[in-house]
Amino acid sequence: MLDRSRYSRQILFPPIGEEGQQRLARSRVAVVGLGALGTSLSHHMVRAGVGYVRLIDRDFVEPSNLQRQMLFDESDADQGLPKAIAAKTKLAAIHSRAELEAHIADVTADNAEELLTGVDLILDGSDNFALRYLVNDVSVKHGIPWIYGGVVSSRGMTFTVRPGITPCLRCLFPESPAPGSGETCDTAGVIGPAVQVVTAFQATEALKLLVGDVDALEGRLRHFELWSNHGAAFEVKERKRGDCPACGQHRFEYLEDGGSGETVVSLCGRDTVQISPGRPRPLDLDRLENVLSSLGKVERNRFLLRAQVDEAHRLVLFPDGRILVQGTDDPKLARSLVARYVGA
Repeated sequence: MLDRSRYSRQILFPPIGEEGQQRLARSRVAVVGLGALGTSLSHHMVRAGVGYVRLIDRDFVEPSNLQRQMLFDESDADQGLPKAIAAKTKLAAIHSRAELEAHIADVTADNAEELLTGVDLILDGSDNFALRYLVNDVSVKHGIPWIYGGVVSSRGMTFTVRPGITPCLRCLFPESPAPGSGETCDTAGVIGPAVQVVTAFQATEALKLLVGDVDALEGRLRHFELWSNHGAAFEVKERKRGDCPACGQHRFEYLEDGGSGETVVSLCGRDTVQISPGRPRPLDLDRLENVLSSLGKVERNRFLLRAQVDEAHRLVLFPDGRILVQGTDDPKLARSLVARYVGA
């Protein structure tokens, strides 16, 4: 039953009204990434009355997140809670009847369709183009709209992808930027207000889609530079390409070519390498806690294990086999450390 008193101000807004509020209550949304953009987006969705929100993130809360990632607090960072779990806890306190599903997961070609389907809309809170192209493939293949957003420094950009109607991401950006060629929040910084401007546009577009007011959708690629007070919206409907691998030719290269082997990725600006098994490879965290505690400080919660293995390096181990090696950006050294302390 619709809680009219809770949503009275939103119902009074004519483009939503009572019917739109009912639609929101029946809507299902997936949020990919729970950093600055994702925490704000999930916050907006839950407060607006979206009935189901799937929360997906691979990382855990650190003190540097607190400046801009609005759902987290110092206790989350002190405990090293996975962002998906911390976000779910905070959002459940905001709306106890919302259905919240948390996934501590790295979205890959092997699990993307499982994690990103069964919803009406995908919201982008990610921080890299490889993942966005994967989201784009799922979106086009399954006909699920998604809303791209990016922010760094005081700049932001957003665009709404509607499969079959608008250009998709690969129409607009055919090739992913080369690793290290662009700025990131870890190399150029970011201010919180820029995050909120991007998510204000993303969340509003989401509400338009979910209540069915598609005529009000932006339809343009929007960009702004907040510090110097510049902004523009670019008409891109002519950029829809018949030769686009995704929406033109239905070749889903990021889904099909992701492979199932191990991936090793240096996380730009974070002095961290992530090693992910192609398929889940469960780690015995109880055994590893005993083994690694002889080397240095070990911190453990039910979601992950953090172990200082020498003066310069720390391992963060997840139950599904994913490992972060902190203190290096060298994949070879990271592999060596994992082999030495965890095993092949």
